[in-house]
Amino acid sequence: MLTCKSFTVNPLGENCYVVSDETREAVIIDDGAYYDDERQAIADYIEANDLRPVAHLLTHTHFDHLWGAADIYARYHLAARCHPDDLDAFLHAEEQTRLILGHALQCPTGPAGEALTADTVIPFGNHQLTVIPCPGHTPGGVCFYCEEEHALFSGDSLFQLSIGRTDFPGGDHWTLINALKNLIKNLPPDTTVYPGHGLKTTIDAEHRHNPYLFG
Repeated sequence: MLTCKSFTVNPLGENCYVVSDETREAVIIDDGAYYDDERQAIADYIEANDLRPVAHLLTHTHFDHLWGAADIYARYHLAARCHPDDLDAFLHAEEQTRLILGHALQCPTGPAGEALTADTVIPFGNHQLTVIPCPGHTPGGVCFYCEEEHALFSGDSLFQLSIGRTDFPGGDHWTLINALKNLIKNLPPDTTVYPGHGLKTTIDAEHRHNPYLFG
């Protein structure tokens, strides 16, 4: 059984997830912790539950989803992994802050880890996550799906009754719409969706009520 601990971090309210099972192996998804106390809270949770992180995975490489990447690398020697089409943004994270926020903020990332591509499988404990490409919010956006538990980590592609912005560099509205429609068509309705911001939802709820995905 999965345990999914969410940490809402940084000024943009990003959701970082620490996902583990009964073996205590864990994966960290989108550590965007900006402040020292946020980073310490994640580390304290991992230590208190005797977890063993084995991967740091990025749904995409906007700066608010990787502010904690260098900290994770320093603590656990886990280089953040992303899709190749998002690697350039990862390597220029500080420049992103200038373009999007209007002024540059420090955004150390540590090194990039092994690339995530279509159908990459990330094993941990008695479970595994499969990479599902979901471009549109960014060129290399992906979701992570745990088939055993019907759990989807959607990053900023799919939110409760909404979808990700596509007005940032590299975004494409119709690419995202088509990717999400294909995603919803192929996942069980009872799949729980853990988004990059806001509250969790389900595939069924989004299929029936998300105004961007009708038709």
